[in-house]
Amino acid sequence: MRSLLIRVPKSAHGTVGTVVRAVFAQSDATQVTAQFHRVIDQLQEKLPAAIELIIDAEDDLLAFASFPNEHWRQMWSDNAQGRLNKEVCRRTNVVGIFPNRSALIRPTGAVLAEQRDECAITCRYMSAEMPTKARMHVVPGELGDEEVIATELEAVS
Repeated sequence: MRSLLIRVPKSAHGTVGTVVRAVFAQSDATQVTAQFHRVIDQLQEKLPAAIELIIDAEDDLLAFASFPNEHWRQMWSDNAQGRLNKEVCRRTNVVGIFPNRSALIRPTGAVLAEQRDECAITCRYMSAEMPTKARMHVVPGELGDEEVIATELEAVS
């Protein structure tokens, strides 16, 4: 979003941000694609430099839509990564200048170890079955009108 807003006049930041976020607020992949093209049509004449960036990044922007809807929220958010980066910065800023590489690795490693331990116990970014569900695809079966669900894992074994 920041890359896009750099190419837009400051007075249009709110409008452009709202219009582009509407792409991510859709309920299924076809609506996401349709909204993406409406955004392009709506902003094409007013902001050609911004639209050029959006069109070039279309595959990356809409990649989330190929996953099940339950995964979308986790893909949009980088809050966990941002919090971790801020904590690493906070701890390393206390020292200022590190005399060698191992002196930097100690406080950074401690933050990462704490984060790993905390997440292993308390937080669940994704449920354990979500990655398996993401690999599922529907395969027409020989069971009449019923469909057989097969995973890539089963296909490998």
